[in-house]
Amino acid sequence: MSENVLIIELKNDPEYQPLLTGEPQTCGMRAGRVYLKPGETCGEHSTDAHEETLVFLSGKGTSLIGEEKIPHEVGAGKVCYIPPHTLHNIKNTGTEPLVYIYCVAPVRLLENERNKPIHENQHEEQ
Repeated sequence: MSENVLIIELKNDPEYQPLLTGEPQTCGMRAGRVYLKPGETCGEHSTDAHEETLVFLSGKGTSLIGEEKIPHEVGAGKVCYIPPHTLHNIKNTGTEPLVYIYCVAPVRLLENERNKPIHENQHEEQ
């Protein structure tokens, strides 16, 4: 299994950096480094049948989550989890670049779990 381990060096460039591109590199997880200049957004999109984690490395901004666009402060030292089927956008509200790593993984629920709310499935696994 150790032959499948990847070590990837993060760039310090002001641009997007793909890290994990999904199959066959991984079992479905994708990841990348995002660099947003002040005032920029990543663009509203949905997680669809994926869950997503954002790990903020520098800067500060706002995550706008759901159709209601509920704002949450994000930035260096914070982690944001976004559940499946959730609209979201990230905006740099600071004066410095907002840099973060995203990790997206497909959600594969068993057939008998598909109609339950996600939080019910999480409690059963604990």
